[in-house]
Order: sequence, then C-alpha cells, then structure tokens
Amino acid sequence: MYDDTALFVHIVRQQGLAAAAAQLKLAAPTVTRRLRRLEEALGCRLIHRSARTFQLTNEGESYYAAFAELVDQFDSASRQMSRDRSQMSGKLVVSAPTNISVGILQPMWSAFVVQYPDVRLDLRLSTDLEDMERLQIDMALRIGPQPDSQLSQKRLGHIATVVVAAPSYLEAAGNPAVPEELYNHRIISVRPLPIWRLEKDEEAATFRPESFLSVDDIALASQFAADGLGLALLPVSEIVRDLESGRLVRVLPRWQGPRREIYAIWPSGRLLSARASALRDFMQHHIAGLPVLRGAVPESGELC
Repeated sequence: MYDDTALFVHIVRQQGLAAAAAQLKLAAPTVTRRLRRLEEALGCRLIHRSARTFQLTNEGESYYAAFAELVDQFDSASRQMSRDRSQMSGKLVVSAPTNISVGILQPMWSAFVVQYPDVRLDLRLSTDLEDMERLQIDMALRIGPQPDSQLSQKRLGHIATVVVAAPSYLEAAGNPAVPEELYNHRIISVRPLPIWRLEKDEEAATFRPESFLSVDDIALASQFAADGLGLALLPVSEIVRDLESGRLVRVLPRWQGPRREIYAIWPSGRLLSARASALRDFMQHHIAGLPVLRGAVPESGELC
C-alpha cells in the first residue's frame, strides 16, 4: 500500500495523472489502476474525476496532508541508504571512554580501520556524555545505560568488578574473610563510587569506605593497588594482565561488585549511516569474542 500512497503523493504534486505518469515513466493506465486500487482500499474517492481542473476531495486533502511528509522521509532515507551501500567511505565520528579504548578495546579500533580502509575514523576519547547532535558524533561507546530519551542504545556486553590487592599488601595487613572486615583495611576509591555494593549468590553487602586514597582514574587506582597501597574495587577489563601475572589478586573472591554494562549509543532522531551501522555490528561481534567483556574473571593466585 505504501507504493500506491507514494504514487498518490506524486500525482498531487504533478497536478494530474498524466503528468505523474510521465514523471515516473509509468504507463497512464497503470497510474489510473493503482490510484483506483488505493481508493478501493481506503473506501473513498481521493480525486474528483469530473473536474476540468485537478481537484482533491476532502478525503484526498486529508490523506495527502497525513502522508506527504512521511513519503518524503522514506524516500530520503532510501536514497541515503543507497548511497551508503554503494560506497562505504567518509568520516565516522566516535566517542568512547579513554581507559577501555586504549586498553582492551585498542585492537578493535585497529581491526575496524583495517577492514574499512575508506572510512576516516575520528575517535574522541572522553567519559562525558556530550551533546551528540551538536558535535555531530555518529556513535558513542558508554558504560551504563543513558537516561536521555533522545538516544538509541544497544547493549554490547558487561564487565565484572572485583575487589583486588597486591600480595604484598595482604601479607602485611591480612586478608578479609567477609565484607565487614573491609573496614579494617586501607581503601583505594575510584570517584564517583561512594558505596561498594557487593553480591555473592543470593547474598548482598553494602560497604561505605573511608578512603585512604581517592582518584578519578581507574588505571591510576589499579596502579596504586599493584603498588601495595590498599584494596580497590575495579573493573576486570582494566586489570586483566595484573590478575594473570599475579601482581594483583582477588580479595573476597566469591563476591563481585556492580556489573558495568557496555552500550553503543547514537542519536535516535538521525538516520544511522552505513558506516555507523557497520561499526555498531563490528563492536558487537568483537566484544562477543572477549570473555572479559562478557563478565568473565581470569584466574589468578586468589587468596581465599
């Protein structure tokens, strides 16, 4: 029915069936037949047949007013998609958090550029949620769902958070057996996380640390923990190598902190280009192949 509606819009704009047929390179009987089919489907006349000049019925005027803009939007989107499909090239502006982008996801950006050499990737590292429309950002990668209703979002994966410390710290200060014993330890906090919420099976515990050291950078907090300065609750994606090498070990290994959900985000009011769509699918495929970004925690020399 859409094709017949689009034809009707063309008839109105060409002010006649014959002119529309010529403009669309269709046979005049075909245009007449399709208009009649649309009118039969709607149960009303859209155009006065007997008028010497082109004239819409009241129903025709209402139908045109309701669907003309939608037909334009559909045609515009179809043309844009056709252009994008014919050539996967051009600038793609992406915003993503610094730590995860220069860390575990760095190979993903390189692989995307290799696979799509004609796409000019403009990667902007930031943890702030910028005005995507104003800055013309095509796609953003963010931790956690965004409350803005003007944004479309797709969940790509999640990261576990765990309590860790250096073996040297635990040898000197002891190893907590239950969450309540965290109060007896030096805590390295990553702002803005004033409360630690830990879970184990069906149990939950809340811990409000009095921070010995507080920073707003996860990489720096993990380095402080590896230096033996205290305990820290950190996303596994930032400490994979430290856990695997034993520089950091898990504390309360059966407990985990809040999951950090990974989302692809783009403006909902804008047609997603083929470049941005390709990146979204590429990120989803790449992240699905990384166990750490699906909640896994690597083995380490855990202290129970």
